[in-house]
Amino acid sequence: MTTVSAPSISPDGRHAVVAASRPSFDADKSVGQLWMVDLQGAEPPRRFTRGQCDSSPRYSPDGRVIAFLRPDDKGRPQLALVDARGGEPRIVTDRHLGVAGFAFSPDGARIAFASRTPEDGRYGTLDGVGAGAEDPRRITGFKYRGNGLGFTRDKVQGIYLIDVPSVGDEPFVEPVGRAAKALKGMAAESDDGAAASAKDLPHARLLTPEDRDASEPEFSRDGRHLYFTASLHDGADRDLRSMVHRVRVDDAAAAPEPVAGSATAAHGFGTPVFSRDGATLFLLGQELGPDGTDFVARNAGVYALDLADGLPAGEPRLLTDLDASDYGDVHSTLVPHGESRVMAFARVRGSGELHLLDAAGGVETLVSGPLEVTGAAEAGGAVVVAFADPSTTGEVGLVEDGTVLRLTDFSRALRSTTRIAEPRELVVDSADGYPVHGWVFLPEGEGPHPVLLNIHGGPFSQYGWSYFDEAQVYAEAGYAVVQCNPRGSASYGREHGLAIKGAMGTVDLQDVLAFLDGAVAAEPALDGGRVGVLGGSYGGYLTAWTIANDHRFQAAIVERGYLDPLSFIGSSDIGWFFSEAYTGADPEHTLTQSPMARVADVRTPTLVLHSEEDYRCPLEQAQRYYVELLRHGVDAEFLLFPGENHELSRAGTPWHRRQRFEAILEWFGRYLPVGGAAPEAAEATGAPVPANAR
Repeated sequence: MTTVSAPSISPDGRHAVVAASRPSFDADKSVGQLWMVDLQGAEPPRRFTRGQCDSSPRYSPDGRVIAFLRPDDKGRPQLALVDARGGEPRIVTDRHLGVAGFAFSPDGARIAFASRTPEDGRYGTLDGVGAGAEDPRRITGFKYRGNGLGFTRDKVQGIYLIDVPSVGDEPFVEPVGRAAKALKGMAAESDDGAAASAKDLPHARLLTPEDRDASEPEFSRDGRHLYFTASLHDGADRDLRSMVHRVRVDDAAAAPEPVAGSATAAHGFGTPVFSRDGATLFLLGQELGPDGTDFVARNAGVYALDLADGLPAGEPRLLTDLDASDYGDVHSTLVPHGESRVMAFARVRGSGELHLLDAAGGVETLVSGPLEVTGAAEAGGAVVVAFADPSTTGEVGLVEDGTVLRLTDFSRALRSTTRIAEPRELVVDSADGYPVHGWVFLPEGEGPHPVLLNIHGGPFSQYGWSYFDEAQVYAEAGYAVVQCNPRGSASYGREHGLAIKGAMGTVDLQDVLAFLDGAVAAEPALDGGRVGVLGGSYGGYLTAWTIANDHRFQAAIVERGYLDPLSFIGSSDIGWFFSEAYTGADPEHTLTQSPMARVADVRTPTLVLHSEEDYRCPLEQAQRYYVELLRHGVDAEFLLFPGENHELSRAGTPWHRRQRFEAILEWFGRYLPVGGAAPEAAEATGAPVPANAR
């Protein structure tokens, strides 16, 4: 299962470089290298580096150097440079917590990168003081930790500037003996810059405030200013606003100044990208309401900020329809195209389209159809994309006349060793006539097949057209998989997403059950009397809610669930704003939407699956739900993964991801076997047994 990064194109448009990575059971992590792709097709794609986990490649403006991230011997991603013609990379940072993102200056002489700096005495900065022996943390405010990141205020992310060294210099030789002693003394008496020089590393200078996170560095076209995204305003701890700021690169005393957004505006802005002619600064933005926390079903839009003599002139102008179009997702970014335009990624009815926008508001669709574009680049008139579709987890393609010409075949081994179930698109009318869009995956054979109703997270997320390991694993095991985008999901307009605000478990439950019934009616190979249900996060919520309201299911799996909106407020990293936004501020009304409040109604055998380090849907949600299931006589088990967070199913270690699948299939195999019904097991636990399952 190989995935590819966003591509970077050489200035002449002849080559693209991408990072290709895959899960490795041997390393128990993702491994991968950079690949060079000939856009003219004269040569096949070739492996360009041989690191264990090289990622995020980017050509320098002159095309002579490729910068990328490579883990050091402690697994921390560091910034590396390599000659674009090939050769041994040169590592140019030694950050204690690694490097996140980076950007070249227009002349290629400098690089700005984002990196977290730990407080002294934390995260291994003091020998002999482990995590359990660190000083206590004094917590103030709402924003103090994040899922997959942990505590945040003791490791602030700043943006640093370095001069780009030559990749052709003589390699650094580690001093020994007398030379090492002299070097150690020099480093002890000098500042960080001299110490860095002693290690043959360029000095990194902090450009952003020490006490606030900053991200998404972008140089102005003249290279004099660095633009970045941050929340530097008073009250930033109590809202979701973010703003674009800029700071003078060569003035160490310069303070950041706001460019887009304010502490009182109803918008959050980020992802600053300049047009190549320097006339426009493009941004992504969301309306967040007057209090800055109205995030529910807020589509991201593309904005343009006009520049006069290199300075912002006026306020950002919205270029897209916030009610109809959404340019926000995990792949959200903006990419320059030509001299004056920008490319953006849109979520549209389960697909991921690539759009081309200009500063006047014109929007052109470059790529659409049953696929998801996950990255793009343009240079020399060539547009290259990274994409996934029903038969691939990630490839590189050249865009020509609205179609994608595939240039790589990383998924060849996947197709040759497994059967890929084709997604069958289906639209079903819900109980009130509302159209529900989704897909059905059929296993081999004529059936009738037991059915798994799979429910996505979010809720403002989507199932789509790209290869989905969940559906494929279940279909390979003999289950028909039914999954849809009920009301509350993304990519169908804001009204669709808003439908469950203050009404979770209403029309969304109605939609998934209607889609299940419609799929069974449309596909004779589906056995509607043998069904299971599962989902994670919001999908865990709706699974738990479903089995409290509908008892047709032989088994259920509630994974990393949002199960008690009231306790979620004090335990989740997003609880302080998420719960009330979705379920309301009235506790009595919230209880009408709470799976925990309805757990006594559950009769379906349920596996509760969770990760120990999940800060998004905290462990207490699963623990309390599981105990209540047992207290009410439900056949239940609890599977807990150490060392994992909310992203287990997508980014967990390979062995844990495999063990998760094995546990899911074992649970359904116990109560919903592929070879036939198991009425005795169902009857023993009080679960209903449909007549046609006997």
